[in-house]
Amino acid sequence: MEPIHRGKKLSAPEINLSLDQSEGSILSDDNLDTPDDLDINVDDLDTPDEADSLDFTGHGNELEWEEEQATKEDEPKEEAEPIPEYTAEEERQDARLWRTVVIGEQEHRIDMKSIEPYQKVISHGGYYGDGLNAIIVFAACFLPDSSQADYHYVMENLFLFVISTLELMVAEDYMIVYLNGATPRRKMPGLGWIKKCYQMIDRRLRKNLKSFIIVHPSWFIRTILAITRPFISSKFSSKIKYVNSLAELGELIPMEYVHIPESIIKVDKNVPQSKS
Repeated sequence: MEPIHRGKKLSAPEINLSLDQSEGSILSDDNLDTPDDLDINVDDLDTPDEADSLDFTGHGNELEWEEEQATKEDEPKEEAEPIPEYTAEEERQDARLWRTVVIGEQEHRIDMKSIEPYQKVISHGGYYGDGLNAIIVFAACFLPDSSQADYHYVMENLFLFVISTLELMVAEDYMIVYLNGATPRRKMPGLGWIKKCYQMIDRRLRKNLKSFIIVHPSWFIRTILAITRPFISSKFSSKIKYVNSLAELGELIPMEYVHIPESIIKVDKNVPQSKS
């Protein structure tokens, strides 16, 4: 039969704590009912056996954890790459990549980077007549190719750019000169895009548009305009004029500030001139 470990008793000298209860003290009998002598006997306190106090399984795990920590500390640490600083110039450049515009009382954001190669599609061609009657030139040859992967995204942003730019350029009455020459069919805007442009144009811009001149019209553009007649007002349709050459255009408007792309000038040279 195994011997039973019992707790050892520790003997301690008797501690006698007596508190002075002189008259007037806060510990006097009038203020505190306590015995004269406060005796604390620790003989009856049991202390655990040495084997009992050390008999647990935590020590082994603690040592293993310490070894693991030491191993991790010895492993080489990967240095984190520093985050490049965002300079003031880069911040200004990033701000120029996006433009916020308001069209029809609704705010839109334009990705200017995506349309950077196509911004020449719309330009200011000076004025005609008396006052600030603007000539707005739209060169279709600068439109993106419909075969490119992000075509719809570019056209969506280009649409917002054209409409917002038109609102900035026009103060009073105006005309649009649509340069259709040197534009392959794959660059021609679709029917949906044209319809959306017309619907998004502010009522003021529709009313103030006095003429829509199409230079070097193709059978394709004539067909597109014929299809769009059902959702275009008769007033707008009456403003459309077809011009077969730059010489004919010069008879209608001042050409001093109208920018004509080189590709359209080359096309115009092959166009038979009308006899006066």
